[in-house]
Amino acid sequence: MEDRTGQAVRAGATAVLGFDPGDPAFRADPYAHYRTLGAGGRSLHRTDVGLRVTASYELCERVLRDPRFGHRPSGGGVWREVQGRHRSFLTMDPPDHTRLRRLVSKAFTPRLVERLRPRVEELVDALLEPVSGEVDLIATLAYPLPVIVISEMLGVPAEDRDLFKGWSDSLARGLDPDFLLPEAEIAQRDAARDEFAEYFRALAAKRRAEPRDDLLSALVGVSDGGDVLSEQELLATCILLLVAGHETTVNLIGNGALALLRDPAQLRLFRERRGNVQAAVEELLRFDPPVQLTLRSALEDVDLNGTLIERGKLVLLLTGAANRDPAFFDDPDRLDLLRYSEGRETPKHLSFGHGVHFCLGAPLARLEGRVALGKLFERDVALAAGDLVYRDNLVLRGLRELPVVIRA
Repeated sequence: MEDRTGQAVRAGATAVLGFDPGDPAFRADPYAHYRTLGAGGRSLHRTDVGLRVTASYELCERVLRDPRFGHRPSGGGVWREVQGRHRSFLTMDPPDHTRLRRLVSKAFTPRLVERLRPRVEELVDALLEPVSGEVDLIATLAYPLPVIVISEMLGVPAEDRDLFKGWSDSLARGLDPDFLLPEAEIAQRDAARDEFAEYFRALAAKRRAEPRDDLLSALVGVSDGGDVLSEQELLATCILLLVAGHETTVNLIGNGALALLRDPAQLRLFRERRGNVQAAVEELLRFDPPVQLTLRSALEDVDLNGTLIERGKLVLLLTGAANRDPAFFDDPDRLDLLRYSEGRETPKHLSFGHGVHFCLGAPLARLEGRVALGKLFERDVALAAGDLVYRDNLVLRGLRELPVVIRA
């Protein structure tokens, strides 16, 4: 039975968000709950504490590309306090965001990422080849693949990868608003950030002394070039790349596999039309996205569909709901792997965001998702019996485990 503290947290969360993220029914299917907020059309909902929330695709997309919305330099009001020394470019506005993102973006262009395809294919084969019987697909494939890939890109030694699991879990949970987190989890998140930073500080010193052909060495070289990248910026960037570089892809693979396993007709289509895998992954990203929401602050007074958003006020963008907006997508609750095939429609989901903060790692996540799901379903795979349990995260949506049976 839930204690009174837990009940109070959930009641407070409902007052802030307009829905109860701790409701088991919400965790199992948030999309049905989003619709109660007035999904579709051009709606902007006001919660009990005054936070503006929208599940509308049109409004989410507009706010994401509007330079009058961004991230406040410090503090998150009802959301969280942002510690300056830990801020990555993910929570910065131009010109700092532009400068830092430019330093990293060259490693994640579609052309350079495509060069990683043989290695990604090799890793997926190695992870799946020995597997037979009932296994947890998250632990077997969805988690290790992106961790290995981003670690190799950064230059993290293979023997250190296991260190990241606990740190990354704490930081991923820490993406949620502080009012959802017990004090112990907030402390755990902050400690993980500090320990992560110390690890990369030591590794950066090694790369400074003996540079290698990896992303960390390249970033160290930039920081040594003057004031372009400070040490704190270097450390925050490394933490962001490692956490964001795998957490969302874990959920892409897990959520995507589950959606296919629950829909035999679409799974059959996925297997039969191998040339459609690129469009299929875009639809899986729309249908059950790894990232469910994001937050923006008005940098000046903005009129948003007749509602004044005063400078400094927050708008919660339910991008996961926007991906199911019936005002924008035909039959949005149906998984349709042909939705984006053969030039029928350009993918318009918001699963990687939009505007200046569009996900830097989108090309890498797409590649890993296509290869992992493509090779997985060359095999005979079925859901195992038992209930599915989702992680506690609100911002990120993903399974703790995905029990499947793989027959050789």
